[in-house]
Amino acid sequence: MIWVDVGSLEDIPAQGARLVRTAAGCVAVFRTADDRVFALDDRCPHKGGPLSEGIVHGAQVTCPLHNWVFDMATGAAQGADAGQVNTYPAKIEAGRILIDATRLARRSAA
Repeated sequence: MIWVDVGSLEDIPAQGARLVRTAAGCVAVFRTADDRVFALDDRCPHKGGPLSEGIVHGAQVTCPLHNWVFDMATGAAQGADAGQVNTYPAKIEAGRILIDATRLARRSAA
């Protein structure tokens, strides 16, 4: 994996998100209440809602448009909703958030 630094953990409030613009599109980076980080495509597959503006609860995010709930670890929609968003490996090192750039590059090649 090739890791790219996208900012400080402190740049994202607990249970919040930050939007990262890439050449392949926007990625939402989330921070949970217990300081885990997740990275997902920013577009809900249902109506294109910006997941970075959704509500973070536990390891899930709720789309702000129509309340679809996504597991941030897998990208799968929960409950009766059928859908999936891409996820990207993310980690914290020395207070910095890193995302796997290899996966982002594969996304743009598709």
